[in-house]
Amino acid sequence: MKVLKFGGTSVGSAQRIKDVAALIVPRGKNIIVLSAMSGTTNSLVEISDYLYKKNIEGAKETINNLEAKYRRTIDELYSTEEAKAQALHEVKACFNYIRSFTKDIFTLFEEKEILAQGELMSTAMMTIYLKEQGVDAQLLPALEFMRTDKNAEPDTQYIRSRLTTLLDKYPEAQLYITQGYICRNAYGEIDNLQRGGSDYTASLIGAAINADEVEIWTDIDGMHNNDPRYVEGTEPVSHLHFEEAAELAYFGAKILHPTCVLPAKLNNIPVRLLNTMQPNAAGTLIYNTQGPKAIKAVAAKDNITAIKIKSGRMLLAYGFLRKVFEIFETHQTPIDMIATSEVGVSVTIDNERNLEAIVNDLKKFGTVTVDKDMVIICVVGDLEWQNRGFEAKALDALRDVPVRMISYGGSNYNISFLIRKEDKVKALNSLSDHLFKHK
Repeated sequence: MKVLKFGGTSVGSAQRIKDVAALIVPRGKNIIVLSAMSGTTNSLVEISDYLYKKNIEGAKETINNLEAKYRRTIDELYSTEEAKAQALHEVKACFNYIRSFTKDIFTLFEEKEILAQGELMSTAMMTIYLKEQGVDAQLLPALEFMRTDKNAEPDTQYIRSRLTTLLDKYPEAQLYITQGYICRNAYGEIDNLQRGGSDYTASLIGAAINADEVEIWTDIDGMHNNDPRYVEGTEPVSHLHFEEAAELAYFGAKILHPTCVLPAKLNNIPVRLLNTMQPNAAGTLIYNTQGPKAIKAVAAKDNITAIKIKSGRMLLAYGFLRKVFEIFETHQTPIDMIATSEVGVSVTIDNERNLEAIVNDLKKFGTVTVDKDMVIICVVGDLEWQNRGFEAKALDALRDVPVRMISYGGSNYNISFLIRKEDKVKALNSLSDHLFKHK
């Protein structure tokens, strides 16, 4: 059995829902994970924002507009009045539930319940459509098996036990449909796996049932070897190691959520990235096997801030780095890159929320300089230090680009360069020319 996840764009209209149904039915008995229809979660966030601000009129208007979109989709999707009536009943119940929050005190708990409605509606609509087409599709409510523990981490034993029980309950089903993103927490409250959580859901389900493969279906034909928004002629990477995929996801490849790959990796379950619009394209296969020694892809992470702490007292000073890192820990700000010398240390962060406080604390230990509007360029592949020349190729490609920092050796799969924002497009194109077009 496989797990197939379809994102919001893939189920973003009546026609897209029909296309997904036509794609999944011939594939046999699998678990299908669906996101909310595209734009829905953003609208639900907007509704919640109005409710936080006690703007009931704004919330109701946004609810009405979103409900009208769903009614139009239902009119286009179903061919029988019975199926339309059933879908309208399910969708209306969700919107009436959302409206119930316009009368009471609104908190984070209520917001999470509102955010869950998008996935509940998309899966109900898909299940009803499949049944209208004569398919024995069984809805598996994610709120009955997907749970996090008291540390907000997935409760894998609970997930496996509850999901196995549900599957055993419906052995004759041709297909199983469930929601991505949403879950319950350790206290039984409705919660979610954060943005990108549908990928995480698919990976967790794959691990729970020991799936043959997890397929992530989006509107892109796999993970490309560079950013197609800035570089012409990019190509999908056919095979990636899990570590390579994680590096690319973290450093800007938006097709895959960084946390998604971990459950599949730990359970040795391949993940395949596929395109709903081009279902016959090969896509990208991610697994635990390292392929031929090669540089695979380039990604970029924007909105980076570099902080340099220079101190003559640092020379041979015991505990200096610990004190520096403790400041970032105190302000709950993770570090992306780090470079050290005998008289200083440079780090990068991607969140400026506590920058002023961090800089003030660092000034106790030395002179602090800050460079904003920087970009991390990440070159990913088999970059073990024994593979001679790979890092030199990347450096040579950037010979005409000022490089603020370089990180190499912390991972066998990544070499990172910190450059100015205005040099990003030039750097990406130069790397593409040197690494991929002249193989």
